Amino acid sequence: MSAYIKSSLLVAILLLSDAAIAAPAFLPEDPKRPADKISHDLNITQEQFTACFRNVSPAPQGTRPTAERVHSNKAILLSCLQKANPGITNDKLDEVMDRYRPGGREAQLPANE
Repeated sequence: MSAYIKSSLLVAILLLSDAAIAAPAFLPEDPKRPADKISHDLNITQEQFTACFRNVSPAPQGTRPTAERVHSNKAILLSCLQKANPGITNDKLDEVMDRYRPGGREAQLPANE
């Protein structure tokens, strides 16, 4: 491999690395929530939070969740997160998620309440 190709590959790798570091990390399932900030506030890794959130089913954008969806998602997320950090309580999870949820706590109130 020529020196030019090697140096071009190195530059490309460095540019991609910088972009990954500089870009905020959002969840594909819920692109308005900053996974990096949430995981920091919960004292877990971003990978742990993202893995737990994969099993959550947020309400479609612009809609409110049903009570059943809220309770189901909370049970899934909290039990998974507590495996990563047993100190995460229901109240702590609510506090952190409300901080980063578009619309705050009101946006999470079930549609049928």
